[in-house]
Formats: sequence, C-alpha cells, structure tokens
Amino acid sequence: MKLETKHTGDHRSSVGNPRLKQAYIGLQAWKKVIYSDPTNFTTNWVGSSVCSYRGIFCGPAMDDNTTTVVSGIDLNHLDIAGFLPDELGLLSDLAVFHINSNRFCGILPQSLSNLSLLHELDVSNNRFVGPFPSVVLSLPSLRYLDLRYNEFEGAVPSQLFNNITLDAIFVNNNRFTSVIPSNLGMSTASVVVFANNKFGGCLPPSIANFANSMEELLLINTSLTGCLPEEVGYLYKLRVLDVSNNQLVGPIPYSIAGLSHLEQLNLAHNMMSGDVSTGICVLPNLANFTLSYNYFCEEEGICGNLTSRGVVFDDRRNCLIGKKQQRSKKECDAVLDHPVHCHHFQCRQQT
Repeated sequence: MKLETKHTGDHRSSVGNPRLKQAYIGLQAWKKVIYSDPTNFTTNWVGSSVCSYRGIFCGPAMDDNTTTVVSGIDLNHLDIAGFLPDELGLLSDLAVFHINSNRFCGILPQSLSNLSLLHELDVSNNRFVGPFPSVVLSLPSLRYLDLRYNEFEGAVPSQLFNNITLDAIFVNNNRFTSVIPSNLGMSTASVVVFANNKFGGCLPPSIANFANSMEELLLINTSLTGCLPEEVGYLYKLRVLDVSNNQLVGPIPYSIAGLSHLEQLNLAHNMMSGDVSTGICVLPNLANFTLSYNYFCEEEGICGNLTSRGVVFDDRRNCLIGKKQQRSKKECDAVLDHPVHCHHFQCRQQT
C-alpha cells in the first residue's frame, strides 16, 4: 500500500485530541530508543503536532471521520538503528507500519496486539531476533505480513495459516526450522514465500487448500525432502512455482500440466528424475522453465527444444542422452538404478 495521506500539521494537533496525544507519547518513546539516524530523518519529531513528523501519516479515524489520527508510519530505507518500545501499542489507529531496510533490533513488542486496524506490517531487512513474533497472530485486520531478512528462529506456528485475512506472507531469509505446517492451505494468501530457511520435511498435501487464491509459491532452499505432491497441480491460479535448491526426489507431478496460468517453474538443484512431459512444456503462459541439476532422463516432444517457443529453458546437468552439459553415466546410474516410489514418502507433520 502506498501511503498517500497528507500531513495535517497544525489544524488538528494533539491538543484536545486524545488519540493524537497517545500517538505523541508512543512516538516520543520510540525516538528515545533510536540510537542512530544517519540521515537525521526523525530530527523534526519535536512537539505535539505529530502529523507534521516526517514519516508519520495522518487521516480521519475509521470510526469518526471528524477525528484525526495517526494512520500510517513509513520509515523504509533509512538505516535507522534502535528498537521498538512497548509504547508503540498506543498508536491504536495504525493501518500501515513500514520500517523495512533499517537496523532495528530486539523483538516485536507484544503491545502491537493493540493495533487492531493494522493491515500492513513490514519489518523486513532489519535485525529482529527471537522466535516467530506471535503478536502478529493477534492482528485481526492484517493482510500483508513481511518478516523477511531478519534473525527469527524456531518453528513457524500453524496458527499463521488459520488467518483468512492474510493475502501475502513473507517469512523468507530467517532462521526458521521445524517443518512447514500441515495446515498450510487454510489461509487464502495469494503469495507465500518460505525461501532460505531450514524447514525440512516435505510439502504437505494440504497445499491444495490454496487452490482458490495461491498465485506465487517460493520454497527455494528450505531443505524440502520427498516428492512434490500431486496437489501442487490443484493450484489453478499459480503463476510462479520455485522449489529450487532442495532435496526433492521423484518425477514432476503430471498435474502441473493443468496450471494454465503458470509463467515460471523452477525445479533446479534437486534430485528429481523421470520424464519431462509435453503437457508441461506446452503450458500457454510458460515463460521460464528451469530443471537443471537434477536426474531427468527424457524430454518429450517440444520439451527438447523449448527455446524455439521463446521459453527461457535450462536443462543442464541432467541425464539427457544426446544433450550437452549433462551428468556422467556414473552419476546418473547411481540414482536411476534406484527408482523413487513417491507413495513411500511420508511427510512429518506439525499441527
């Protein structure tokens, strides 16, 4: 969401407005725990007219359009260092909170649970630590959650996927472990990015529950094992599927051939094998198909020359006879002599 509400610096200051008074207390408490502000962005956070503060956006209250409140905060890309004080919970009218690309550290305060109107929370590219910030599970209006590029660790709670309001979930590039929750598809998110964590386990069949919403699913480098479930092919709105750099085995589910909106499919750097079927290669919107560094042994029909269709295609380091830059016979035999039976793999579950 782009913050467009203009500052209203003098007409409705915090004088006589209890909500702006509360916002003033919260913002002043925050300023006291900002240790470095290299661009001096917060130097005008002085006085009670909080709507004139840089990065602070005001507008009419949702329950009373005659009352001005602080509705948004945007401190993106400012290299500010500090932490988030409990007093931020006083800004109960916040709808948007963006502080990405700074040096904020510590944990997200539990007082943020007071922000019942918050629908965008972006704390990405900072130095936050600790377990998954459970406070975000108590935000009833949240639609956009961005926690990427921090130092959060431990399990991602299954409750996150019980939230039917969330549209975008970014938890990539943290230190999350355990497994991907088995109730993964209970939310209605259109974008989910798990990349660059250490989840392990396999992609649960419940992914099928995302069928009516999922458009982008990125699971790059998440230590996934087992086979891709056939249920991936039920995500009929999917445009981007990236499961590269994992330990996936087995064939490409033929159900993927039904994803008519699919534009990007990246299976690279796994241990997948079998045939690459024509049904996938003729998908009408396919623009980029990468299957390099696997053990595929045959490309059906047009799959052998996808570049002729204008598709960006990479099939290096497989077991494709007659193709250049393939694995050695010894490498291929070591894997292909032990065919994978996907029904033997069982997901470890987390509820």
